[in-house]
Amino acid sequence: MTSRRDSFRARPTIARRRHRRPIAAAVTAAALLPALFSASACGGPADASTDADDLTVMTWAPSGTGAADRPGMTALAESIGRDVNLKGGLNGHRLHVITCNEHNTADGAKACAQQAVDAKAVAVIGSYSQWGDAFMPVLERAGIPLIGGYGLSQPEFSSPLSYPVDGGMPALIAGSGRQLVEAGCKSVALIRPDTPAGDNLLGYLGNALKPAGMKLLDVKAPEQSSDYTQVARKAIGKDEPGNCVTSAMAAEPTGNLLDAYRRLTPKNTRIASVIGSVQQSVVDSTGGDSGPLAGAFVTGWYPPESAQIWDGLRSVVRSDTTGGRTIDVSDPGVQTTWVAYEVFRVVVEKLSAAGKPVDAKSIAALLDSGEGIDVGLTPPLNWGTTNMLPSTESPRLVNTWITYQVVRNGRMTLQQPGFVDVRWVLTGGRPPA
Repeated sequence: MTSRRDSFRARPTIARRRHRRPIAAAVTAAALLPALFSASACGGPADASTDADDLTVMTWAPSGTGAADRPGMTALAESIGRDVNLKGGLNGHRLHVITCNEHNTADGAKACAQQAVDAKAVAVIGSYSQWGDAFMPVLERAGIPLIGGYGLSQPEFSSPLSYPVDGGMPALIAGSGRQLVEAGCKSVALIRPDTPAGDNLLGYLGNALKPAGMKLLDVKAPEQSSDYTQVARKAIGKDEPGNCVTSAMAAEPTGNLLDAYRRLTPKNTRIASVIGSVQQSVVDSTGGDSGPLAGAFVTGWYPPESAQIWDGLRSVVRSDTTGGRTIDVSDPGVQTTWVAYEVFRVVVEKLSAAGKPVDAKSIAALLDSGEGIDVGLTPPLNWGTTNMLPSTESPRLVNTWITYQVVRNGRMTLQQPGFVDVRWVLTGGRPPA
């Protein structure tokens, strides 16, 4: 049997925590007023409004680029900063959140990382970029930890200064394979980007399907297209009972793919996907319970957005700190940013309780210590040496737990309670007895 965590535990969050230490004398009553301690885009003296007791952090994501855009991540980061400061700061520190548009380019990602260095950021938190080869060396030279990157690039799972809070695409696609095995599929077609990152997904899915002796069809697709008819037709094949299709595209191309899938009206093929390709907004935009995703299997990193554990996130998103911007709570980038800031909150509390300074070096040291960080949104996270994945490419992939979800009555809901561990799939091992 695959091991499971059978409940999701709520923890105090940034939005509703109670202070455990008195606010430092240097923080005046002015810190309790609305404070817009954030800067957008790259450039400018990001630390101009800070003082010695402030904690400066950075969150970046692309905006204005098309399908890769994740503006909700930076919008949430800024809202968290305002919310924290309205509540008196974080353990006696005002939180100075700076954000950056990395433009979905290597140069943009590198520039954002350099801005974090120039601002003397103690951490980069919950950011989204596929250009890890460009930004991670900049952070490493400055000793700045990356907490909770989205998991798009290999350096996020290998750099000693990266602390991912989810298992990225490897865990999702491995989990999707196991979900389809348990659903009784006889063959699986993987629709994935025709990119090196897409190539890597094949191995993880193959590991998941191999114990069941299932056939795997590789269906390459362009990252952007208005017509995926031929792609969908190849994946559906003869439309025989037991035929399953799983998509690992971005949300926008997945929407276009589903339009083609619906037009072909397959009768026997079961569709599945992974979070990021499918989220509640995609289910809604494609027809809900009457659309092609009705009954679809979805593998996620976290519980669905309707779960009570996201109440803290919903509280911030519904508050005045958003500046009127709409933030989609079902967006996995938004959720990952929230989880990452929760990890940062716990780390700051632990360091403060121990009487230690809160800086980049002390944050990394605590995360490396092997002490578990439990924020109630994932199984406890531990980046200690003994918890590393036995993989030369992805040793930092420590959260190998995923959730099985299914679209019922137009809503993404848990197919079964708790988390499922796919660590054995990621290491090429055997299923647990």
